[in-house]
Amino acid sequence: MALTGFVVIMTETLPAGLLPEIAAGLRVSEGAAGQLVSVYAAGTVVAALPVIALTRGLRRKPVYLAAVAGFVITNTVTAVSDAYVLTLVARAVGGMCSGLLWGLIPGYTRGIAPPSRAGRALAVAMAGVPAALSVGTPLGTFGGTLLGWRWTFAALSVLAVVALGWMASSAPDVPGASRATARTPVLRVLGTPGVRPGLAVVLGWMLAHNLLYTYLAPYLAAVGGPGRVEVVLLVFGLAALAGIWVTGQLVDRALRRLTLCSLAAFAGATVVLGVASRVTPVLYAAVVVWGLTFGGASTQLNTAVLNAATPHVDTAAALVSTAWNLAIFGGSALGAILLGTAGAGAFPWTLLALVTTALVITFVSRKHAFTPGVQRPGPTS
Repeated sequence: MALTGFVVIMTETLPAGLLPEIAAGLRVSEGAAGQLVSVYAAGTVVAALPVIALTRGLRRKPVYLAAVAGFVITNTVTAVSDAYVLTLVARAVGGMCSGLLWGLIPGYTRGIAPPSRAGRALAVAMAGVPAALSVGTPLGTFGGTLLGWRWTFAALSVLAVVALGWMASSAPDVPGASRATARTPVLRVLGTPGVRPGLAVVLGWMLAHNLLYTYLAPYLAAVGGPGRVEVVLLVFGLAALAGIWVTGQLVDRALRRLTLCSLAAFAGATVVLGVASRVTPVLYAAVVVWGLTFGGASTQLNTAVLNAATPHVDTAAALVSTAWNLAIFGGSALGAILLGTAGAGAFPWTLLALVTTALVITFVSRKHAFTPGVQRPGPTS
């Protein structure tokens, strides 16, 4: 599952680093090539809830394998296609497979892991995300520049084949949801106590993260920060990997405290960025804290919402995925507005407002959201 997540994130982010090469290869403008990122994200948002709703009664392993096979096909088409429209369609289908997988992985993980270690298992399953962001995408961009972008997407197809074969040969199967659970409307799951506060925290936390992550280069340039973007991103990614380990150790017994500490630490890092980002050691210390808190965010947030929504874990995971991707869109849009009005210097204080709001929601939602203790069973409950 971690390898699958690695492939999914690299498939999503790689075109952003290779826009000139892709534009030249498809004989389109860089703006048109940028739509390869947009249609992928749109496919993820649009497909997550309806595809999970259609498949939540089916056994989990065949659905998982079908989604991974989709990445084999879409990345292969992207690697060999000379037609811009065909490539766009392949990317949109890839986004749909991504939405299905992000809605599937958390519940599947909980279904095959011992209940007392479900959170730790989810941390392992999500480890591919920061690994792709910190190591995979930079290496893929370098390789695409050196050897050609088509070879990079071909390599992603090979990795997807490895993930497909590994899961097919070694992973246990898990039954789908019961008939009654599978027929539960999405709005009823959304109304379950604890789900909406959890999703609100997803939006606030990830809006803040994506605003800074997307516009890190203009932010560093605007404030005269001493850090090089590629070095800052590497430090962030390595810290995120450490954050996954910390979360894996604590999430099963201290979810609420872990989430509160993560949000408080991220809030502190935004203050540091706002007042002392020109000092090199201070800047990198803030980036390390940012990475540590982000590394475990997916595990913490999925665990919180899935705990609240049990037994509707696949629908809940799809809701988290949808909120997460909406935050990616929102962070990009909000950052563009701030750059055009208040300037990049306003980023830390905007982040602070968003993260503080998420912190308050987590703190006051004591009864149903971010409940600590042993994880509840997976999708067959």
